[in-house]
Amino acid sequence: MRPMAKKTLQLGRAVAWPDSPDKAVLDRVPNPQAGTDYLVRFAIPEFTSVCPITGQPDFAHLVLDYVPGRWLLESKSLKLYAASFRNHGAFHEDCTVMIGKRIVGEIKPKWLRIGGYWYPRGGIPIDVFFQTGRLPKGVWVPDQGVAPYRGRG
Repeated sequence: MRPMAKKTLQLGRAVAWPDSPDKAVLDRVPNPQAGTDYLVRFAIPEFTSVCPITGQPDFAHLVLDYVPGRWLLESKSLKLYAASFRNHGAFHEDCTVMIGKRIVGEIKPKWLRIGGYWYPRGGIPIDVFFQTGRLPKGVWVPDQGVAPYRGRG
């Protein structure tokens, strides 16, 4: 973890796409509303990774909700981090939980929830949910808005 310094942010400058989640950098910025509890939502509707056994592509719609503390997650760094999974071999459960834990480690939110809505593989969709912390009283958390997979029927 490092404090935010303008010259180290990926925002506002060209940076190389990280080729793995371990090499990706998640940036944080100070929360100007740190004394107020509120919800931040990021949706990543075209997340991709690969099956660690077959190498076949896997696709998911990720929805990340968090109540920030001192830090906010900077969105360009999240985009780069998500893209770093494109050639990363991991099961759905591992990807979803790994992302949640990494973000918690970087920004230490008061509360975090991630929903991984994975598209069918072998005819079975897999939804993975990870949550940490306690939701502060009075914070409104809308439904994640991703309909259960119903196929064509």
